[in-house]
Amino acid sequence: MADIDTSPLDDAKYVALTTYRRDGRAVPAPVWVVRHGDGWACTTGADSGKVKRLGHTSTIEVSPCDVRGRVAEGAPRFRGTGRVVTDEAEYQQVRLAVVRKYRMLGPLLIARSKVSALFGSRSAETAVAWRIDEVV
Repeated sequence: MADIDTSPLDDAKYVALTTYRRDGRAVPAPVWVVRHGDGWACTTGADSGKVKRLGHTSTIEVSPCDVRGRVAEGAPRFRGTGRVVTDEAEYQQVRLAVVRKYRMLGPLLIARSKVSALFGSRSAETAVAWRIDEVV
């Protein structure tokens, strides 16, 4: 990865995180993105499709996008390896990075998800982390 320019991911407010179904179909979803260790991460519901799909294949693609997941023509696409964060301390690091980067919205949405989880209307939060292996 040393010679891959990943600055578009560092500069992005949203990325389209693409995970793959068992039959190989791509499923993109716009997510907030934060730097995490030697890669990137986002928070998500523990029972989200992203988490389920990463359970059977770790291949991901990411590309900077807008809030609706639209990737601009010519935007860089990166392929990498994703994983679900299972360690609570690591999840808290990602969550704190999201809160810092997204100021007002980050804490509000994380608080909303915690309240929803308490009342059973939504699952607990987790994080997805990934590393970039190549430019597509």
